[in-house]
Amino acid sequence: MIDPIEQGGVNTSIINNIATIEFHHPLSNSLPRAILKKLAETISKMGKQKEVSVIVLKSAGEKAFCAGASFDELIRISSPEEGKIFFNGFAQVINAARVCPKIIIGRVQGKAVGGGVGIVAATDYCFATKTADVKLSELSIGIGPFVIGPVIERKIGLTNTSYLTLNSSEWKSAEWAKEKGLYAEIYDNVSQMDEAVESLATKLSKSNPDSLTALKKIFWEGTENWDDLLSKRAEISGALVLSKFTQKALKNFKK
Repeated sequence: MIDPIEQGGVNTSIINNIATIEFHHPLSNSLPRAILKKLAETISKMGKQKEVSVIVLKSAGEKAFCAGASFDELIRISSPEEGKIFFNGFAQVINAARVCPKIIIGRVQGKAVGGGVGIVAATDYCFATKTADVKLSELSIGIGPFVIGPVIERKIGLTNTSYLTLNSSEWKSAEWAKEKGLYAEIYDNVSQMDEAVESLATKLSKSNPDSLTALKKIFWEGTENWDDLLSKRAEISGALVLSKFTQKALKNFKK
């Protein structure tokens, strides 16, 4: 039997100057460290490709967009240093998206939890279906959305981020996420959403690339300290994951 943390991966294609990055994992597209590392590297690589004008970021399947951090890997963390390395994986993905000179379009076909919400927030323009509810469940296992907090707050504001954080067991609807600014557009089904994704990606791929790069820098002004900030946040999460509360919660979840 293949170890869950060794499953999944990241696929990439480039068609008509549009790069599509798709991550996948059999457990609801959850994210072990290896996938986070590959995802950050792929975003950076596509950002440097001259033939790429715009990036579409998606996950596989038609159910969950992303279940967040891999619980199988969280349970195995044995030191604060190891914990920091794991959570820094999310920091690296967010920072890769932040400094990428290409506009990143998000495509969210289903529910997003925890780190998955952080990845959604790291895109520049995000499409979703009406089933793409969101939840920040970290507090329920004794941690908190420390690493992903800044990028979510940037999109929906501190008040709405605190609501999601503190009410960690409640799902918020896709309509709520659109109203707060996490999603730009929502659709009844995947087919309709994909048509809209393709339409915008095609339009952007024909735009002046220098203009898009300049706009991207403006969109992310004020985040220049995030390499350091998110690393420090990863250190907080890395320590908390070893707490008795969190270790018990993780084991109960697995049972």
